[in-house]
Amino acid sequence: MITRKTAFFSTKKLAFLAMMTAACVVGRLSFQWIPNVQPMTDMLLLLTIYQGLFSGLIVSLLSLIITSLFLGMGTWTIAQLISYAVVLVFFSVLYRYTYVKHALILQAMASFVVGLLYGFVISLVQAPFLGIQSFWAYYVVGISFDLLHAAGNFGFYLILAPIFAQLFKRMADKIT
Repeated sequence: MITRKTAFFSTKKLAFLAMMTAACVVGRLSFQWIPNVQPMTDMLLLLTIYQGLFSGLIVSLLSLIITSLFLGMGTWTIAQLISYAVVLVFFSVLYRYTYVKHALILQAMASFVVGLLYGFVISLVQAPFLGIQSFWAYYVVGISFDLLHAAGNFGFYLILAPIFAQLFKRMADKIT
């Protein structure tokens, strides 16, 4: 029998992660009409810094698979999963070991950089799948979409960070 102490996640934590997955899915699908602009990335960044990298990775995996059922699934889904893993690891390390955690504007600027990093990694992973010989030409062609993602991240971070900070602080003692 699995008890609360031996379970990997408590039922409250699983419910919270399911809620975050649903929020990410709704956020991504709601903004699908604007190329690469979505609140999902910032929700995952905030989840990662407040609940840990593992929670962020789980929610990113589930959110991408669910939204891919609506938006289409292909080799890009693998590239997206890898890109989100790299981005979440990068942001969690950056947040933990720098002054970023003390200033909202620095966090928003870091989310902008994360948008660019996401685009670079996804292009790096995707290019071999597509048989592209010149990576840099492929990457430069898509940089406008990466800039849209980065700008969206910056704006959504400024809006969502105070809201999610309050949410996570209220939920911290209830979901552990």
